[in-house]
Amino acid sequence: MSTSADLLKELRIDRSAPPPPSGSGRGLWLALGAVGLIAVLGVAGWAVFGRGNAPEVKTATAVAIGNGGGSTSVLDATGYVVARRMATVSAKITGKVREVMIEEGQRVEAGQIMATLDPIDADAERSLADAQLGAAQSDTVRVQAQLKEAEINATRLSTLVKQQLVSRSQYDQAVAQRDSLRAQLMTAQRNAKVAGGRLRIADLGVDNTVVRAPFAGVVTAKAAQPGEIVSPLSAGGGFTRTGIGTIVDMDSLEVEVDVGEAFIGRVQPKMPVEATLNAYQDWKIPAEVIAIIPAADRGKATVKVRIALKTKDPRIVPDMGVRVSFLEAAKPVAANQPKPGVLVPSAAIVQRDGGDVAFVVEEDKVRQRALKLGRSLGDDREVTQGVAGGETVVLSPPDDLKDGARVRVAVESAGDDSASSSE
Repeated sequence: MSTSADLLKELRIDRSAPPPPSGSGRGLWLALGAVGLIAVLGVAGWAVFGRGNAPEVKTATAVAIGNGGGSTSVLDATGYVVARRMATVSAKITGKVREVMIEEGQRVEAGQIMATLDPIDADAERSLADAQLGAAQSDTVRVQAQLKEAEINATRLSTLVKQQLVSRSQYDQAVAQRDSLRAQLMTAQRNAKVAGGRLRIADLGVDNTVVRAPFAGVVTAKAAQPGEIVSPLSAGGGFTRTGIGTIVDMDSLEVEVDVGEAFIGRVQPKMPVEATLNAYQDWKIPAEVIAIIPAADRGKATVKVRIALKTKDPRIVPDMGVRVSFLEAAKPVAANQPKPGVLVPSAAIVQRDGGDVAFVVEEDKVRQRALKLGRSLGDDREVTQGVAGGETVVLSPPDDLKDGARVRVAVESAGDDSASSSE
């Protein structure tokens, strides 16, 4: 019996005993956390060390150059945007600048005042000429009054001499005085006319102190400041300016390119042209050949060609670099004739296993593409098969670059020339 009672006591729950420790559950969570941390560190380590070992490459975009139904390029050339109407505006006289009313980039109209010179000397000359004109006019009025009196006297004496009331000599003296005054009046009138001409010249001198725009355009340079001496001549050394500012008529912009003598036969007047500015390489500007200058450059063996831009746009400014493609209407493409493909920089084409290949970037990997090449166009090469327009190709790929390798694309920073990698 006692044994059974003891066993029942052992089965009772001891309420005063402390709760059992929970170390087993905490250990499980700690283990799971450690596993997760190891996994995260592994992924981060691969991203930092694994991808960091990928070579950094520079890239370019393949550009489509047309199809069988459009126009094809027969010649490419480079040149610059130039203005046919451009002037460095100067004063007609030498003087000190009083005020400059232009700034770079400002639009001016024909006749608009650009600057004024100190008019003290010109105003003094005009005042003197005005006074001389007044004196000449007063002298003319005086002589006219005297002549009127002399004519009346001569007429009266003419009647009296017929009546023999006065002597013939008195009448002859009156006639001589009248004729003398007539000559004096003519001289006075001519002096007044000369004085009027001097006044007009003095007015021009005053007007020459105001510098006006000869035509409408945009100010591209401001050359003078108030207080400086300007002169249409280069006298005075470095202390004398020869101009107030430079104006360019933006409607007169065109392109000038130098074409090699060996290829000038491909260019004809009125030939269609496609121009691409170096600053906006995705913008194709329609253009047309104006003229082929009939003179060659002996040193460069080139001939200058003028090209008219058919699009007027504020983005086109003088001295911009431009690349032009001379076009001609393409003939129908035969079934067995390869169609024009894309334009790829020659630096992107390398030799692998005896063939021409290029490496195309797909996300963070490169794919080796076998190429079929066409014409050489300057620093570029026509690719008729292997690369499509808009695809990104690796420039100067390393010798150890393989198909499927990971790469980092170098991106030029906007602030400097250093390259940073983009994922």
